[in-house]
Amino acid sequence: MTPEQSQAAVEGWVDASQRFMHGFFEQIGRAQDGLNGATPFPSPLAALASIEQEKMLALHREHMTQHAQLWASMAQRKMGEAVEPIVPPPPGDRRFSSPEWSNSPVFDYLRQAYWINAQFLSAVTEALPLTDRVAKNRIQFLTRQYIDAMAPTNFAATNPDVVQKAIETKGESLAKGLQNLIADTEKGRISMTDDSAFEVGRNLAITPGSVIFENELMQLIQYRPTTEKVCRKPLLIVPPCINKFYILDLQPENSFVRYAVEQGMTVFLVSWRNPKAEQAGLSWDDYVGEGILEALSIVREVGKDSKPNVLGFCVGGTLLAAALASAKARGEDPVESVTFLTAMMDFSDTGDISCFIDETSVAAREATIGKGGLVPGRDLMNVFSSLRPNDLVWNYVVDNYLKGNKPSAFDILYWNSDSTNLSGPFAAWYLRNTYLENNLRVPGKVKVLGEPLDLGRIDCPAYFVATREDHIVPWRTSFLGRRLLGGESVFVLGASGHVAGVINPPAKNKRSYWTNALPTATADEWLDGAVEHRGSWWPNWIDWLKARSGELITAPAKVGNRRFKEIEPAPGRYVKERS
Repeated sequence: MTPEQSQAAVEGWVDASQRFMHGFFEQIGRAQDGLNGATPFPSPLAALASIEQEKMLALHREHMTQHAQLWASMAQRKMGEAVEPIVPPPPGDRRFSSPEWSNSPVFDYLRQAYWINAQFLSAVTEALPLTDRVAKNRIQFLTRQYIDAMAPTNFAATNPDVVQKAIETKGESLAKGLQNLIADTEKGRISMTDDSAFEVGRNLAITPGSVIFENELMQLIQYRPTTEKVCRKPLLIVPPCINKFYILDLQPENSFVRYAVEQGMTVFLVSWRNPKAEQAGLSWDDYVGEGILEALSIVREVGKDSKPNVLGFCVGGTLLAAALASAKARGEDPVESVTFLTAMMDFSDTGDISCFIDETSVAAREATIGKGGLVPGRDLMNVFSSLRPNDLVWNYVVDNYLKGNKPSAFDILYWNSDSTNLSGPFAAWYLRNTYLENNLRVPGKVKVLGEPLDLGRIDCPAYFVATREDHIVPWRTSFLGRRLLGGESVFVLGASGHVAGVINPPAKNKRSYWTNALPTATADEWLDGAVEHRGSWWPNWIDWLKARSGELITAPAKVGNRRFKEIEPAPGRYVKERS
């Protein structure tokens, strides 16, 4: 081929690829326009056209060369012969783990062609010269959604495991998959686990205790001691209100609550109500005042200690920080110590969740449900699932619908599917003052219960836990919260993600965690000097907590007191209410 012919071939490929990319970005633009009412980012086509011609030409040349190499490699190989991929597979990608993907030239070609195309699309979106980082992040997020959806593993004809099972079962697997699809359509969600295997109060959330107080917003549970002696200071746990509390009290072998009780802590826990129409007007102030501060007052009285320890998980941690700052503004000294589990107070970098939130979308929420209404739990679950689509969407599409399998029993996934609603005023306040404007970190910028908040006035000892692969609360963002508080703090980084990194009981001796006692300015400096420890972080935390929990005293014979008596056994009826 002459140089002129080579140049013409390259230009022809570039032209064809440009047409493909234009079509792709038109789809991305249409998808983004419907993304939670968010403001459309600058035209994807205009952004694509603005990429330097030489840079775009280089990307196309590399793309064409890789496909040519793949085609030549496939043409020469034999069935069962393994060859090195043209491009390396994404690290940790388990979708193509079946031997057939590498042994069969046809399926290996599909696999590698997909990797090449995915790499090309990612490189193009990275090259977009957008100064608006939010707009660029949104394009990249939607591109990843498109890439994940188009994987050959997600289609029956291009997945060798699906084809093989259909042949072995004479099509019965496809028929069962269709039945599973119909059942999930009626259910309104993808089944992730065997729902019949679990029941709250039967084999989930069964740590012994009693509800000793309730109002429209929450129930307060006190758990029964299992040791003869307990620490003088009680512990109040504030879980997130966007999930059910029993993620902290699953089965006995992986219950965080049971572990704390067995270590000699007198544990109280807030069980948030799943809002219905009657609770559609509840605000952020209501959750702080009638929820956390009301619970804290009862814990002081029942626990006979003016400064209990407190713990907040995820959004519960953000609420707890607001509650403590509000109490401090009134001149109170409310707690001995505070623990934050995967919680944010500084929302500088919230990861892919930020792709769903901008001024237009928040203003729309404020206009429609800001004075009263509900955010359906199903909507929240879909947003969180979209942050990890291969693990929480496509994995189950393939297994349930293409292979016709029944989901296995897994308690965390059962909890994940047990969604909760959010009251509109609460959601609107939360989205604007945290994700959108990041107001909590600015002293005096917002008021809660009439008091201007300054997180720097929270001067009690603090224990922070973040997890390294958290896709909801990025660990470096969690680390920023340390600098907002006024007291000494400890930061611990767990392995795994938002839930699995927290629910990591010592008995299983899984995963690891990192600590660093030296003062550091940034999260990366902290990590550079951190020491890894095998196993669970729970014992490290309980040692820290016991040092701030007073002397041992005789365990109380019963829960509650004369004023706050048992209403019903734990886990109570609020947590059993379905969306």
